[in-house]
Amino acid sequence: MRRGFRPPFFYRQVKRKFLHLTPPQALILSFIGLSLVGAILLKLPMASNAPTSWMQALFTAVSASTITGLSVVDVGSHFTQFGLWVLLGLIQLGGIGLLTFGVLIIHLTSGRLTLRDRAALQDSFNQSGRIDMQGLLRVLFGFIVVMELLGTLLLAIQWVPQMGWSQGLFYSFFHSVSAFNNAGFGLDQHSLAAYVGNPLINIVISFLFISGGIGFAVIADLRAKRRFREFALHTKLMLIGTVTINLLAMLVLFALEYGNPDTLGGLHGIGTKLWASWFQAVAPRSSGFTTMDTSMLTPATAFFVMTLMFIGAGSGSTGGGIKLTTFIILLVATRAFLRQQHNPVLFGRSIDASMTLRALAITIIALFFVMTGTFLLMLTEHGSFLDLAFEVVSAASTTGLSRGITPTLSVGGQWIVMVLMLIGRVGPLTLAFTLANPRGADVAYPSGRVNIG
Repeated sequence: MRRGFRPPFFYRQVKRKFLHLTPPQALILSFIGLSLVGAILLKLPMASNAPTSWMQALFTAVSASTITGLSVVDVGSHFTQFGLWVLLGLIQLGGIGLLTFGVLIIHLTSGRLTLRDRAALQDSFNQSGRIDMQGLLRVLFGFIVVMELLGTLLLAIQWVPQMGWSQGLFYSFFHSVSAFNNAGFGLDQHSLAAYVGNPLINIVISFLFISGGIGFAVIADLRAKRRFREFALHTKLMLIGTVTINLLAMLVLFALEYGNPDTLGGLHGIGTKLWASWFQAVAPRSSGFTTMDTSMLTPATAFFVMTLMFIGAGSGSTGGGIKLTTFIILLVATRAFLRQQHNPVLFGRSIDASMTLRALAITIIALFFVMTGTFLLMLTEHGSFLDLAFEVVSAASTTGLSRGITPTLSVGGQWIVMVLMLIGRVGPLTLAFTLANPRGADVAYPSGRVNIG
């Protein structure tokens, strides 16, 4: 810049406003910007084998950057190799979070993180309290590289002999990145239905999206400590909660769908039925992959899957939903109330009232968006209530499962789903804080009494 040169007034105002963005605002704008850039790239003629409309490009870009997996086109046949690489870039950046990636670069170049960087990164991870963010970043980057490469190598055992080296390795890498980031994008029109009874595909894919959805703070804690009693409370809840809900969901799905000829009932052998039950039980908690036709699930099973999608994965992970720990806090808080205890207690630690209020706020806000989204889709679409509600919960939880209505959505319906996907990725509470611009109360008021229940 020349000596004495001053940038234009407009430039200085924009820069000043950008630097004063709160972390939630910066997070939202980051995902919007990523989606717009992705839409432009996917709209290029070299990105697809058939003409792509702006709505198709934008919907796919939003779905990829929010790691949801819903799509209005058949990804595997519609996009070229260039378009699929664009999708992978959107999934990877959306999975680890643009702020996480940006602060990682800051850490590698400057060797230190400012307080603003730490606050932004904490918001991206949905974490609170004092955390070793530098250590978490190092573990995060290494864990992502190791898991995605390991997943690629293991999946290549199945797909390289089947497709050849070039296509098989790309197929394996694409599904590894998509699974670890809980995106759910697949290159086959029927997801992974062709491998419903394949142990290798079931184990590797489910291991990838469970690892990505358990939360990077948990991974860092597991790396730093060796004994269960030394783990942080959050880690203990995630480990026990993940095992419990996955096994319980598997048993429920096996029982509900065993006699359904369009799903488990049409599969041969108890082993294949168990693999299908396992995969369909763990996938709704944000992965988006499926080995069964979701549209053929019974209404009771579909509602149960919606519940799993709403609960979601772990905080600070590539998954969505209200988060498993939020659900657990609500359960133990309810139990404490029924037992007339002042504070819930877990593993010898009391749960602060502010944490319970945060969990309640996240759940109520998420329910509000689900109810509003379902109502709006009922105005714009002609599908059944179950199919529309399923689509809304899937979008708001960034899961990506669908009962087959995504390609038939109207333009208005696509806009509604895109907004829900964005809200689900940045987090309901983050969005509420951004819109409300909360401030501490300047005046203390006397308490009042309201009859409840």
